[in-house]
Amino acid sequence: MQRIRGVRGMLDGAASRRAEAARCRAEHRAARKAGKALESPGPPPSGFTLLPWLLMGMGAFSNLFQGKTPNPLIGGLGLLVFNSLYIYVVFRAFVKETRESTSTRVALLLMGLITCGLAIGYGGSWLYFFPLLGLAAGATLRGPNLGRIGLGLTVVAALISAFRGGWDAINVAYGTLLSTMVTAAILSLSEAVRDLRAAREELARRAVEQERLRFSRDLHDLLGHTLSVIVVKSEAARRLASRDLDATLLQIADIESVGRQALTEIREAVTGYREGSLTTELDRAHSALTAAGVVAVVRQSGPPLAPGTEALLGWVVREAVTNVVRHSGAARCEITVSGETERVRLKVTDDGTGAVTPGAPGEGIGGTGLRGLTERLAAAGGSLTAGPGPRGGFVMTAELPVESSELADPTMTRQPA
Repeated sequence: MQRIRGVRGMLDGAASRRAEAARCRAEHRAARKAGKALESPGPPPSGFTLLPWLLMGMGAFSNLFQGKTPNPLIGGLGLLVFNSLYIYVVFRAFVKETRESTSTRVALLLMGLITCGLAIGYGGSWLYFFPLLGLAAGATLRGPNLGRIGLGLTVVAALISAFRGGWDAINVAYGTLLSTMVTAAILSLSEAVRDLRAAREELARRAVEQERLRFSRDLHDLLGHTLSVIVVKSEAARRLASRDLDATLLQIADIESVGRQALTEIREAVTGYREGSLTTELDRAHSALTAAGVVAVVRQSGPPLAPGTEALLGWVVREAVTNVVRHSGAARCEITVSGETERVRLKVTDDGTGAVTPGAPGEGIGGTGLRGLTERLAAAGGSLTAGPGPRGGFVMTAELPVESSELADPTMTRQPA
């Protein structure tokens, strides 16, 4: 079973590398056609990257082929086993699961034993199997223990080379240490660059999703409230047209003003620079409720609020008033803003019969607008609750932490129109 999982992991890793290589080639072709420089690390490295280094064993093969090696059968068998193990190890070194598996570590250990045996038995060009062993070890044993393993392998290579080759041991030891450490450093760096690139792409994707979500929320809140106000004021103008021309013209002027303001706000929402004023939203709410035939009472007290807090509370006022006008059938609506030292509370109460259906736990409350507001306030450390009031009607309460506190404003109250 372990072997099956290892083979499966090896095949999955090979498939992912092929897919990554194909994607990189497609990106390079597209960049060349567009005449742009592509910021890409290129296709991922694989076992083929380390295969050309097997040419370091050509000296041993040449001696074996020319009959200069005693016991050629043992030498040929050792050369075949070493090359087979080297290929096996380096092709498994580029997938983390196979690289850290027991079979890969056992194969690397067998490589070390065969290298030591061939170097002690033959010396000469057979000593250059130690740098090849260092390449395989560096590709496989990446981690905090690599330094100790690399130094240990270098010491073994130096001792055996000194025994068999004299001063040539310096070259063998240096090549072994260099191949082990440089291979591990280059492959680890390449892997880190690819991980960082993948993380950057994921962050960019999430940023796009967050921007789409922000824009959809802003557009919903802006258009939902504005269109509701326009409809209410249009109905008021139609009712007044036959008996009060001045009042009708006033309602039409309000419709024009609301439409122009909506165009400005949509432009600001698109560019992401919109910061609402709570006082302005309360004025609009009072006007919209009055035009809909709802008695509006607005009370505001407490210290001045930061622009970000005012903007969030302005969204809550918009959504609450839109729901009152469209769904509640209320005759009276009270909006209360009370600020304290650490938190500010906005409460909207009506005496209507309509209600927003609570959502499932964790999904916000009500429809799209209330769910969006719940997420906005939660991200700012606040909360939003909505539901039937204890004496009927509907109550929406929003709380936010106060970002800055100054001298308290005089209490501002608008009585019913």
